[in-house]
Amino acid sequence: MHQTGLIAKVQHVFSKDTELSLPEFTARYTRKQIEKPVIFIGAGTCGLGAGAAKTLAQTRLYLENNHIDAEVVEVGCIGLCSAEPLLDIQLPGLNRISFQKITAEKVDSVLKSVFNLEMPEEAEVLGQFPGETSRRWEGVPNLMEHPFFAPQTRVVLKNCGIVNPVSIEEYIALGGYASYLQLLTNNTSSEVCDLVEQSGLRGRGGGGFPTGKKWKFAHNTPADQKYLICNADEGDPGAFMDRAVIEGDPHRLIEGMAIAAYGIGATKAYVYIRAEYPLAIKRLDVALKQARELGVLGKNIFGSGIDFDIKVKMGAGAFVCGEETALINSIEGKRGMPRPRPPFPAVSGLFGKPTIINNVETLSSLPEIFASGIAKYQSIGTEFSKGTKVFALSGKVTLTGLVEVPMGTTIRQVIFDIAGGIPNGKKFKSVQIGGPSGGCITEANLDIQIEYESLLKIGAMMGSGGLVVMDEDTCMVDVAKFFMDFIQRESCGKCIPCREGTKRMLEILESITHKPKDGSQYETLERFKGIMQLEKLGKVIKETSLCGLGQTAPNPVLSTLKWFRHEYEEHIFDRKCPANVCTELRVFKIDVDKCTGCTVCAKKCPTDAIIGSRKAPHFIVEEKCISCGNCFDVCKFDAILIS
Repeated sequence: MHQTGLIAKVQHVFSKDTELSLPEFTARYTRKQIEKPVIFIGAGTCGLGAGAAKTLAQTRLYLENNHIDAEVVEVGCIGLCSAEPLLDIQLPGLNRISFQKITAEKVDSVLKSVFNLEMPEEAEVLGQFPGETSRRWEGVPNLMEHPFFAPQTRVVLKNCGIVNPVSIEEYIALGGYASYLQLLTNNTSSEVCDLVEQSGLRGRGGGGFPTGKKWKFAHNTPADQKYLICNADEGDPGAFMDRAVIEGDPHRLIEGMAIAAYGIGATKAYVYIRAEYPLAIKRLDVALKQARELGVLGKNIFGSGIDFDIKVKMGAGAFVCGEETALINSIEGKRGMPRPRPPFPAVSGLFGKPTIINNVETLSSLPEIFASGIAKYQSIGTEFSKGTKVFALSGKVTLTGLVEVPMGTTIRQVIFDIAGGIPNGKKFKSVQIGGPSGGCITEANLDIQIEYESLLKIGAMMGSGGLVVMDEDTCMVDVAKFFMDFIQRESCGKCIPCREGTKRMLEILESITHKPKDGSQYETLERFKGIMQLEKLGKVIKETSLCGLGQTAPNPVLSTLKWFRHEYEEHIFDRKCPANVCTELRVFKIDVDKCTGCTVCAKKCPTDAIIGSRKAPHFIVEEKCISCGNCFDVCKFDAILIS
């Protein structure tokens, strides 16, 4: 009944020339029945980075030049970022078919072939979307049977890459906003909190605190004003889930926020999103405008007596603003620095009022939880970790992108079954999970299940869901240094353990990966003293830092120390980097049998460390060499050796 009323409202707002019945509306906006060709182009940030803008322009040019009346739809990322640019074509009466890596040069041949009901010879077909009434393309598998998609259970990513992200009609036709309207009519706010707690949904942004339980703190705190904040700051290196969800399905986030606000009794909400996400902000703004025009946001929503609206607040990209209280300070116009707790935000948060902060993935899970039913959501996952988790796969892995898997899936399944394993025949070494606050998972722990408690037992954490895969050519000391450098630069500086402790840890790591500056005995003693303190220093920072970011800052170092101590020892005692990644530890020598005495290397050496006469073998003075690698780059006779 509520769905019917909502569709009637859609018809009124958009002033359709011909009133559509419910079945007609659904058929049109779910594209079960189309009257002209529709071309879908993956125009999320990842697609645009791969050249989708040129693909889009060439598609429109081809249609214009050939006088073809077709609809062109820009969709978000379906998750398979390594296959971008993606181009889908749906012809009347036929299934929608998806092609990968369609650059501008391939557009004309692909469109010409498909419009002639033929398969392009050069284009790589990903698969087809099965339709209820449309015909299949012969010999083309279903897209969701692809090894990348088949093991996934898509809840948050359900519509991403499939629907037009700035069409509220499409979202409604697929059942959007029905869950929210049903809850407004049939359930009290207290019941909504109870249902979310029963579902087992836990926060997807870090520690995994039970969402319903968290809501109840704010719900039970009396106040004249309560706030909801969506944390879309997403500052972890290698994480891009929030961006992709907002770019691909912003209405799902809006509905999730509306449900959460009703549960806690909030009438105002903020989406705190970094300004570096212009496309996500643009599409979210469009979706918010549509929701207001339809009456899903605003005053007295659908006659329920409930008021609710959402504002977008752009952040400056400070990593510390991912921490709840620092984020609140930023929204209030203050410097983004953490506050002591208690009081917790659920009791005294934004402007001193009860405030709930959830991330994009948590909130975007809510519409499907209520649409499918609490029992179905409870059936997904493990005993203590229910539902699905979205991961951003990057690094040394064959298929990069976004995956959404049921809790309980193993890390091995994600990397080797879904993402295709390590490319170029290299061996798996480790995967960093949870970003700078997370830890490493080694080959010995690949079969561990993805759930909050299991990951904590091995020194890792779920975090926001970044998975950075590393192969045998990776130096784990360098990885630890990278994350520590990031954390040290992003520290707000408020508390001494984080501000000074991370700086000292970085200095120690730099001393391990650099040659001594002057070789004095005092420098060597200082270096070894720092190394001996590294683990102890990390533990002190964890125990004494003010906020969660500082408390997890040493995790990359402590994790790599635990699992790859031998690499630290090789850097410390042998002054060698086994992976040859730490450039300043590389030792360059000249093979006198291959050296022709051309003097090119000597001319390029910035420290005059290469000596020798013309047409005679040259030599490298190790004490003067800074391991810049210029000699290796310019030698045409492979006479430079690296050890």
